[in-house]
Amino acid sequence: MLCVFTACSSAPKKQEIAKKSLSGTDEQIFLGDGIKKNYDPNVIMKRGEAFFEKEEYAEAIVEYTHFLDLHRSHILASYAVFRTGEAQLKLTKGFERDPGPVQKALEAFERVRKEFPGSRYDGPALQKIQECHDLLAQTHLFVGQFYYRRGSYLAAAHRFEQIVKLYPDKSVAPDALYFLALSYHDLGADDWASEKLTLLAEKYPDSSTSKDGKSLLAKIGGAKPVTLIAKSTEPAPTSPRPSAPSSGNQPSLAAGLIPSIPTGSFSLPSATSLRQSFVSCRLGAWC
Repeated sequence: MLCVFTACSSAPKKQEIAKKSLSGTDEQIFLGDGIKKNYDPNVIMKRGEAFFEKEEYAEAIVEYTHFLDLHRSHILASYAVFRTGEAQLKLTKGFERDPGPVQKALEAFERVRKEFPGSRYDGPALQKIQECHDLLAQTHLFVGQFYYRRGSYLAAAHRFEQIVKLYPDKSVAPDALYFLALSYHDLGADDWASEKLTLLAEKYPDSSTSKDGKSLLAKIGGAKPVTLIAKSTEPAPTSPRPSAPSSGNQPSLAAGLIPSIPTGSFSLPSATSLRQSFVSCRLGAWC
């Protein structure tokens, strides 16, 4: 009888302790009145923060989104959007995995800067945008190298071309340029490979791949690329050249054209433009 009584009396205590240990917050934000729980901005925000602290980031995103759906003009709206981006970054499993969460985080941080300019989260959002682009650039290099190892040189070249075009200032740019030259070489396009290797030596002379690039260039024979010969023999044009095509009309290998590499001023691409440049696909497929 004593054991039964002890067990019964301890059960409510365990339940109460479990409630209080819920993220270290007031359990009423989860168990309180239905109307207040679902519509009060402070309650919704506290619930989102509680999930974030528990590292339950998917649940936190649901709460932040619910907050924004109901209270878009609230003083904490910019924070909710910023926190959504942070939660998406927390869901990232590394650059070797699905870049979807990084893409969504990038969209959230861009939204902070667009919809809440001058807010206290504008500067931190810009730093997070840089972090997102670093991860995306690493992801696309990883996928390109995967294609290259499998002998899918066209798919690999497509990835490397996009990295060089969109992220020339990122740390992965020299590697992408070197592997782009390797892909061209294995496709039998040594003149294109020579051009990229020459550019690698000129633009990234201190990179870890510069030495490998010079070795490959010597192996190829250092032939002068066709584009460079054309520049030295053609007279200067009297009228301005047509502008480079947009990403939607970017020349491809199949078209027999060498993609150009941007020079001069550079700005990071938006999340929308990245969707057009990099298509989600299964490894091993053209994308």
